[in-house]
This record gives sequence, C-alpha cells and structure tokens, in this order.
Amino acid sequence: MPWLVLILSGILEAVWATALSKTVGFTKPVPIAVFLVALTASMAGLAYAMRDLPIGTAYAVWVGIGAVGTAGYAMLTGTEGFTLVKLLLLLGIVGCVIGLKLTH
Repeated sequence: MPWLVLILSGILEAVWATALSKTVGFTKPVPIAVFLVALTASMAGLAYAMRDLPIGTAYAVWVGIGAVGTAGYAMLTGTEGFTLVKLLLLLGIVGCVIGLKLTH
C-alpha cells in the first residue's frame, strides 16, 4: 500500500507543478485551487508512504515520478519541445525509479 500511495503522490506532484505554472503569478483562481489541493494531497501521501519506506527512496521515487510526469505532460501538450535526448533522459529517470523499487 505505501508504494501505491507513493506513486499516486508522485503523479499529484506533476499535477501541482503543472497547475503552478498555470496560476500566472497566483492570479488565476482555478489553477490556484488545483495547485493547493494537489500539493496538499501529494505531501500527505508522501508523508504516509514515508512511515513504511526509507526517506531517501521515497523522496527520490516521488520526485522522479513528478519530474517525468511534469516534463512528459509539457512535451505532449507542446508547452515544451520534444527531443529524442529528452525522452531518453526521462526514460533513464524511470529506470532509476524502478531500480529503487526493486532494490528496496
């Protein structure tokens, strides 16, 4: 269960990071609300997962999922340019996250 919560929390990290970029300096109410809800849920999930998982592993997995999710979404929506090098580097992060899970 902690791993599932951690994965969902990592996804929510990508949600709040993306929503933060849409707030336009905290002037847009809907993105602000999405940011606050996703941030709170993401942090709560990370804290829950850290009750059973080592802090270094949990944090690295959470950040990795969030980073890949945020960058992947930005590339898919055209907000950020897509290159093969970026894709390979993001896949490297995914590989490292999987490695952390397997070595836990």
